[in-house]
Amino acid sequence: MLHTTDAIVLALQPQSDKVHLLHAYTRAGGRVNYKVYGIGKHHAAGVYTPFSLIQITADYPSVPSRLPSVREATRLMGEQRHSVGDDFYKHSIALFLSEVLYRTLRHPMPDDRLFDFLASAVIHLSSLPCDDSGRMELSNFHIVFLVSLAAQLGFAIDENVYPELMTLPQNRSERQQQLLLLCNYFAEHVDTWQHPKSLEILSEVFD
Repeated sequence: MLHTTDAIVLALQPQSDKVHLLHAYTRAGGRVNYKVYGIGKHHAAGVYTPFSLIQITADYPSVPSRLPSVREATRLMGEQRHSVGDDFYKHSIALFLSEVLYRTLRHPMPDDRLFDFLASAVIHLSSLPCDDSGRMELSNFHIVFLVSLAAQLGFAIDENVYPELMTLPQNRSERQQQLLLLCNYFAEHVDTWQHPKSLEILSEVFD
């Protein structure tokens, strides 16, 4: 049976030469894993960029234990490219945030409010300029996102208890420290949490 839904790309992992496993957070079903056949042949790899908003049409098998397979996927929004520099900054943020969501969003349960929050974040990141007018907001985008995500997931940060997590950092050193503290906070509240591998790279991106 074919079913179409909007989705946020969390990760795309190769299983073999012909099959990739797509991890996505969907509007219709929450966290869903799909099989994708023929990346580079029948499916463009660029459609599945992490932290992108896409529309998926998938074939759901009659046997519930089998994964649905993607028939078609269309990029809706995410990581718009204006220059090489813009792509580098936004791509680094997108990789980090998609890895965070991969670690935290585990349940196959629809949540329209959470999906709308994530979709809005993808669109907002894509629209941010990388010149001086948007550099500070872009530099702190992932910080603001983690604070808001914690609230969405039910463990909002108490400003009276953790005031250091609620102040926007102004330089690289402050940003690195706050990002590490936020990851530690998530580790206390998410059973499946592992510090993202992309954390070290992201910490070095912004001056």
